Formats: sequence, C-alpha cells, structure tokens
Amino acid sequence: MKRLLAIALACAPMAASAAEQAPDLSLTRLDCGRAIEPWPLGAFDDTGGAADLKKAIVGSCYLVRHDERLMIWDTGIDPATSGDPDGGFLLDRTLVEQLAQLGVTPADIEFVGVSHYHYDHTGQAKAFPQATLLIGEEDWQAITHDPPLGNANPADFPAWIAGKAKVETFAGDKDVFGDRSVVILDMPGHTPGHHALLVRLPRTGPVLLTGDLAHFTENYEREGVPTFNTDRADTLASFDRFKKMAQNLGAKVVIQHEPADVARLPTFPEAAR
Repeated sequence: MKRLLAIALACAPMAASAAEQAPDLSLTRLDCGRAIEPWPLGAFDDTGGAADLKKAIVGSCYLVRHDERLMIWDTGIDPATSGDPDGGFLLDRTLVEQLAQLGVTPADIEFVGVSHYHYDHTGQAKAFPQATLLIGEEDWQAITHDPPLGNANPADFPAWIAGKAKVETFAGDKDVFGDRSVVILDMPGHTPGHHALLVRLPRTGPVLLTGDLAHFTENYEREGVPTFNTDRADTLASFDRFKKMAQNLGAKVVIQHEPADVARLPTFPEAAR
C-alpha cells in the first residue's frame, strides 16, 4: 500500500504538469460549397447499394486552432468553378472571406492539410501560399507526376510545386503538433494517399473527420466503395480501422459531405472546443 501511495504521489505532479500544458484547442467548421442540385449517388457504392439514392451533399472545410498555431483541413472547390455544372457545387463565400470574419488572415495559417487530391478538397489551397502543405505521399506523387495521375490538379498547388513553400508528405499517420491532439490518419483507398483527421477536443471529446472515406450516412453505414476509388481492399481496411477507432475513442464522427453530420458541429463562427 505504501509503495502504491508513493507511486501515486510521484505521478501527481506529472499529471498536473500535463494538464497545465494541454493546448487551447478548437475546431471551426467552414463552408466549402453545396451541391447545385441533389446528386445521383449510384456510383458511390459498387454493390448497387446506392443505386436509387440522391442527396444534396455539401463541401466542408475546417479551421483547427492549437494555441496560437492554425491549420486548415481541406480547402473546398476553386471559387472560379462555383456554379459549374461539371463540378456540381455552389460556393457562397471563400475560405479567405470566412477566416477574415474570425480575424484570421492567410498569412496566419501555418498548415494546410488536405485529405486527398480531388478538386472539391484542394480548390482554395493556393490562397495560403506561405503555409506548409500536409498531404499523403502517394497523393503528392500523383499531383506532381508528368502527366498528373487520376484527376489530380497541379494548378491548385503552385507555390509548393515551384518549391516556394514547404511540403510535408507522409505514408502513415502524421502527428501535426507533436502532442497527439491533432493527428492526420492514414486511410487509403479513395485515393492512394487518402487521409482522415482526428482532433481531440478538451470539452467535446475526440472528433473524427472522414475526408472522403465515406460521402454520406448510408455510404458509411454500408461501407460502400465508390466505383472510382483507387483500391477497394484498402478502402474496406480503412473503414475497419476508422470505425474501430471511433468506437474505442468514443469519437464524434463527421462525414464531411453529409449535411446532417456537418451540422453536429457548432454553426460558424462558433467553434467546437
């Protein structure tokens, strides 16, 4: 008993120190577009599970505050394509305009993290040319390949391709701030270097942002694999890992294209903490 008490007393200062060092962490949802009209979603499940389903999906991006350090997660569509029937999205306000309402300028953003190289997640990255780009290694290879692979668009990344800004690529998980509070999670399959995001908020608890592991609720529940994913087996393995993490962490899951999920976070300009 005395030994256990001694261990407890020895650990107490460490626990207090850890609590004192906990970052001021918040997550703000940002509007990155909405569907011009409900999308037919048959191609989002290669088993036919979504054959008759249509949904007015949204695009969502996020501002992560870690004390004074800021990260943008995903950057939505290029404003120049808003209303384009081929892209299928409308954008009311740019990321820069929304950040200005929060008193944040592009120069304040330290990191731009993108879940994958698709146009509706990378379109406004170029508005933050001084930031460090965080991206899966294989997705960056697709963007910089000559010619680009898949439908990766190098035009969204001029500063980084030109070597004028820093790029950090990774094959596995990425601990953004070095304290496990914000972790970019390896979830390949939708694209080879696709990632999701874990944010361990002090009051809300852990939040898991899907990237495009799933696009809507039924897709997540049925583990539907889109016909255009790059690897079916990797997608299913990522579903398995993501869902087990969500259960083990007791995390709030936010499917980034699902309006009902995005609405689970506070309405802009309020932040989840």
